[in-house]
Amino acid sequence: MGYLMLSTKLSKINIINCFVFICCALFSLSCDAKKLYKFQDADGGWHYTDKAPEAKQVTDLKVEVRQLNVEAKQRVWLNQIGDKGSPEFVIRNDYSGPIEVEVSLFEPSNVQAKPDLPRKFVVQPGISAPLFGLAARNEYQSWQYSLKYRYSLGEPLARHNEQAIYYPPFVAYKTFPITQAFGGQFSHTDEQNKYAVDISMPEGSEIHAARAGVVMSLENDFFKGGIDKQAYKAKANSIRILHEDGSMAIYAHLQVERAQVYEGMRVKAGQLIAYSGNTGFSSGPHLHFSVQVNQGMSLVSVPFSFVDAKGFVSEPKLGQLLVGFAVN
Repeated sequence: MGYLMLSTKLSKINIINCFVFICCALFSLSCDAKKLYKFQDADGGWHYTDKAPEAKQVTDLKVEVRQLNVEAKQRVWLNQIGDKGSPEFVIRNDYSGPIEVEVSLFEPSNVQAKPDLPRKFVVQPGISAPLFGLAARNEYQSWQYSLKYRYSLGEPLARHNEQAIYYPPFVAYKTFPITQAFGGQFSHTDEQNKYAVDISMPEGSEIHAARAGVVMSLENDFFKGGIDKQAYKAKANSIRILHEDGSMAIYAHLQVERAQVYEGMRVKAGQLIAYSGNTGFSSGPHLHFSVQVNQGMSLVSVPFSFVDAKGFVSEPKLGQLLVGFAVN
């Protein structure tokens, strides 16, 4: 869930805008990969750059590459359009799927909103149509306000397809154990992860889509991991796939820069999407998998079952050995 505060004071002589952005844990943050390249040219000169050198620059010379920490990227904006004396507001959504946004007025003075706030909006990818407008109740007096919004990924669902089929999310003929199942006490205690599974596997194992859908977002540039929750909770590489019923599958702790898909891409069940890793809040190499829905401004995980090669469907259990198989 994200929060943004927009504070404005309007009068005949001044307009003041102030933005404050605070990030919370109900949504993923996208980042841009950054590397530092160090190399020596034929004349002995050393170069440091964030762009990969051309082959002719480093013939027979060694290039050192250092992965740099990435900065969080904002994905949702509340933007003002129109006349400053009677502004309208739109939402820009950079996710490749819908979000639910709640906007409210905070400490308004001589302000009216049309339609009234607080109000919830479902916003598709891109820039929305104008969602609401503001104006002074008394046009001859100054007015001021703050706008605050929060959002959750996905459309609010009253119900999703509980009979949907999920395939083991890895390559055929491989067998991996479930080391943390539904309600796992190490990290599956909150609503977003209550119905998640951790599948132990070596780094670099192929990860395949458990169900068809559209890549809603991906994180591909984190390169560290550990058990310090505060330091690593929001630093797992992951892929979020939006299903046709509005639910979303999360594949997390993936290897850096090895995603095989892009945002907005439609994928089939069984398609190679990434490689397993050990990034983010993780005690060892594994894949974290869960299915989430937006239950009205609240992102929660929901129970699901895996199907095996014989068509037998069962809820994942701690210690269970999952066997991958080719999806037709």
